[in-house]
Amino acid sequence: MRFKDVFSIIGPSMVGPSSSHTAGAVRIGLVARQLLGVTPDKAEIIFYGSFAATYQGHGTDVAVVSGLLGFATDDRRIPQALDIAEELGVELDFEQGKGLHPHPNTVKLILSAEQPEARKLTLIGTSIGGGNIEIVEVNEFAVKLTGVYPTLVIRHADRPGVIADLTSLLKNESVNIGHMSVDRKGRSGDALTVLELDGAIPAELIERIQATAHVQHVYTVDLSQTEGSS
Repeated sequence: MRFKDVFSIIGPSMVGPSSSHTAGAVRIGLVARQLLGVTPDKAEIIFYGSFAATYQGHGTDVAVVSGLLGFATDDRRIPQALDIAEELGVELDFEQGKGLHPHPNTVKLILSAEQPEARKLTLIGTSIGGGNIEIVEVNEFAVKLTGVYPTLVIRHADRPGVIADLTSLLKNESVNIGHMSVDRKGRSGDALTVLELDGAIPAELIERIQATAHVQHVYTVDLSQTEGSS
């Protein structure tokens, strides 16, 4: 990731001790929570690399759970996140993963919730320094999602013209695309398109995208809704 300003290096306002091991971990949890749409009932949290070796000492386990609970990086409740999760009945399981991982600070989240409807999410995220993150996999689709910009995550069928229809809707709303990633399970199979946008996402635009042919579901990620709110 290219650092585009000095604030990308300094990192966000946060509860420490480490921008990469705590602030970044909180933001990965926040992205996962927003994609799931609710606080998970169950969370399997698998740490890789440096995360696996130091997650308890650096509080990375507490940080990820804080994000899953919707806490911002500077939320004073972060040190009590595990106790709060237990009070809410969230079932947590922490593991040290082995094998290949995309970055020394990698975590895989396997989440599920039953209310208001059954939902599941698998996500792999990396904390790349200064509180910056990259989500590299969502539900086994390869993606790139930084959490820096308002983001649309669109599940759809791999059909001709779907991407053109989506970008036309954004053009008509004068919403600029900063970055786009697309992955599919196979030719004519399920696909996932991630659009990082320069501006806010109007609710009406989400409704139009949801109504587009072959679109199955639209998810949104906007960390500005939580960061700096405490």
